[in-house]
Amino acid sequence: MTQSMMNHMTTQLTDKTSLKTMRNSTRKSAHKLNTWVAALLAMTMLTVSAPSMAGPGDEPSASEMFGDLVVARPVGLAVTAIGAAAFVVSLPFSAIGGNVDGAAKTLVVGPARETFVRCLGCDSVGRYRKPKK
Repeated sequence: MTQSMMNHMTTQLTDKTSLKTMRNSTRKSAHKLNTWVAALLAMTMLTVSAPSMAGPGDEPSASEMFGDLVVARPVGLAVTAIGAAAFVVSLPFSAIGGNVDGAAKTLVVGPARETFVRCLGCDSVGRYRKPKK
């Protein structure tokens, strides 16, 4: 074998080793990311599924307000944006079917009211009013 062939084979071997190392590194990073995503998803599901909203006559607690601010409002904002996009896509079909108002109320107005009109920590739309004694 000549020296140039040896150099070429060494370069190929180094490239294959680097590629294996890079693949292993990428797999480890993806596994870490998947672990974090799973943990975040589990925390969100536990937070959302817990019955922690104030009832019609109850004043919301600080933890209910915090959970609403950190979890429910961002989710509501995302649902409102997705609903608005879905409404725009469905508009020609809704117009043909004659139910534009129903589609708008369901896809845009409902999520927007839950996101922007509901008091912080409350489970019903509207401002919090102290119960009359």
